[in-house]
Amino acid sequence: MNSAQPADRTPDDQPPAQPGTLPAEPAALPAEPGIAAAPLPAQPATAVAAPPEGAGAGDEQVVPAAMRSQRSTKDIVISLLVLLVPIALVIGFARVFLGADQPVVIDPAPVLQEARAANAFPVSEPTGLGDGWRTVLAEFRREAGGATLRIGYIAPDGGGVQMVQSSLPADGLLRSELTRDGRPLGGTVEVGGRSWQRYTARPDESALVLVEPGRTVLVVGQAPESELQQMVASLR
Repeated sequence: MNSAQPADRTPDDQPPAQPGTLPAEPAALPAEPGIAAAPLPAQPATAVAAPPEGAGAGDEQVVPAAMRSQRSTKDIVISLLVLLVPIALVIGFARVFLGADQPVVIDPAPVLQEARAANAFPVSEPTGLGDGWRTVLAEFRREAGGATLRIGYIAPDGGGVQMVQSSLPADGLLRSELTRDGRPLGGTVEVGGRSWQRYTARPDESALVLVEPGRTVLVVGQAPESELQQMVASLR
């Protein structure tokens, strides 16, 4: 056997290559018995998605139906705005130009007359309070054990003040009007020859109380004591 050949030398058993000719392609190796030649891998085909089962012309109406739903919601909002804007304008006009947010002033004379006619207790009436005081409540109520006259005011500083006269027992009346936390503060206020006691009441409220045989009078509210004393001094 010949020794290893250099790279530019052909084996002895092959004829030399002719100048200008390409080397012949090597012959395919014979398949060994029992072994099949592996096929070339097939190129994957591009699949086209098929429509889902049951898809039909009805599905094409989903988008238009959604658009109609959006339009319906928009139409409802626009309709509400058309209704609410004029209402807001009317309310604003009434508050600014007509004073709709101001309390309604009433005449207490018919209720005072009813209380006097009942003859349950001597009835005192506030007089000469001035234009800064506005009467907003007046009621007379008979109940078991006595009767009660109540007149409510808006004081000049904007606080609410009530004048209460009643023939009910004083202890129960004070608990009802001033709550259980109502306590005498000590000292008295002399107004018109009568001694009024200072009392605590609900938060931010104070009271002046006059207890007489057969009648208890309270002046209570969210107002300075000077205005409470003005109310007390007006009682006739």
